[in-house]
Amino acid sequence: MPAEAPADGGASGPADSPLIVFDQVTKVFGTTTVLDDLCFSVRPGRHVTLIGPSGSGKTTILRLLMTLETPDSGTIQVNGDRLFPAAEKERREARKKIGMVFQQFNLFPNMTVLRNITEAPVRVLGLSPDEAEERARGLLDLVGLADRSGARPSQLSGGQQQRVAIARALAMRPQVLLLDEVTSALDPELVAGVLDVLRDVATTTDITMLCVTHEMNFARDISDEVMMFDSGKVIESGPPEKIFADATHERTREFLGAVL
Repeated sequence: MPAEAPADGGASGPADSPLIVFDQVTKVFGTTTVLDDLCFSVRPGRHVTLIGPSGSGKTTILRLLMTLETPDSGTIQVNGDRLFPAAEKERREARKKIGMVFQQFNLFPNMTVLRNITEAPVRVLGLSPDEAEERARGLLDLVGLADRSGARPSQLSGGQQQRVAIARALAMRPQVLLLDEVTSALDPELVAGVLDVLRDVATTTDITMLCVTHEMNFARDISDEVMMFDSGKVIESGPPEKIFADATHERTREFLGAVL
């Protein structure tokens, strides 16, 4: 069955208003500037892929949106709500709009698949156990694991665990879904199944997706826009057919020549 749309149907502002806004964001680790006065925005429902060499700041962007890191300067907004700078209460409210699927699956090993998916909707969103279970079973159907609801994570393959992690993120009905190299920890033969699930999510929901990946064919398939990062800045952005076939920046052409 198709995944359900975010509970509020997306952003509350006009359709052309940005959902995510980074304005002059800088992040420094030690003596290394990872994000350098970064400015970009993403409109509701868009699927944006961040590409670039390791260390260019892509994952840091996702971690800032999840409030796992704090910027040194600048502002970040999600659906008009301030994420940084903001009081912790405001930050928690803004963060409820965001789901993330990590490289590692981070499932609770002592819980069944079903409970891994229902735990946060019950505790954080206040859903009844029955409502949460109905939502979870629909999502397990979407990711092809309807028959594994009673299994423990240790009884699943890596690809199956990552599909559970995707279902768990979607169970919160986020407006924004962050994907951080979600296939990098998988054996090659398991990658295609996970990417197929994400393609289904991209085509059957109106969730805004921000994806970091080295799977260039996947980026080409699902993206409305591709942003090339280097040294903490966006050096080029555009539709995938432009970036992959006719990149303007020499650094983008060098990077794609090395990974394609």
